[in-house]
Amino acid sequence: MKPEIHISPNGEALAEFARQWLVNLIAKHSQAHSTPFVLALAGGSTPKRLYQLLAELPRDTIDWRQVVLVWGDERNFPKDHVDSNYRMVKESLLDKIDIPLKNILSVPNPGALPEVAAQQYEALLRRELKPSDNGFPNIDCVLLGIGDDVHTASLFPHTMALRERERWSMANHVPQLNTWRMTLTAPLINAARNVAFLISGKAKQAALQTLWHGPNDPQLYPAQLIQPTDGRLWFLVDKAAVGNTVLPIE
Repeated sequence: MKPEIHISPNGEALAEFARQWLVNLIAKHSQAHSTPFVLALAGGSTPKRLYQLLAELPRDTIDWRQVVLVWGDERNFPKDHVDSNYRMVKESLLDKIDIPLKNILSVPNPGALPEVAAQQYEALLRRELKPSDNGFPNIDCVLLGIGDDVHTASLFPHTMALRERERWSMANHVPQLNTWRMTLTAPLINAARNVAFLISGKAKQAALQTLWHGPNDPQLYPAQLIQPTDGRLWFLVDKAAVGNTVLPIE
């Protein structure tokens, strides 16, 4: 199935489009299902602007009691650290909406031993999210970004997490950054009903070009691992990120 691609004129328009797209996705889910909408969040400036815009919606636009939030990845810092993805989401979204604490499935103990934090997170996810027949939960939407090195979530080039086939969450050592990250695994992401890359800015042109048209080498270009098995793949991008890149229409 070919990906769905929407190109916005600039980064602000992209965030506004992504907000309405997500509102529509949640509304359709609520009409068809009695279960909460499970949304996996991304870090980065484009998702942050999306979260800020979501927080500005009239209170009755989204019933946050029927939305469960998951963290796509987290840095190995305490939750109040300036580089924490949790802190970014809290300040841009959580502090401004009425969402039950039980619906916020963030990494329980970031900044501790990475493997322990990742194992605790997997245990939390397995307790709260029901796996399907393939052993992974069908998360309703996973938001992703892309790095200059074509990493996504915290799936970095030539790191151990790229080989994982069974776990939901794992600690991933990133030698090129001399740090540890917690990340959802590619098989879990690929089991989602919707996977959406949010990509903005001229600096992302080369990475997007490589993702769409580069050599097939997921160990070097980890975002190439993201190929939903039964769900839909979306690219919500702006003109600067696309540049003159040919769209992947086949």
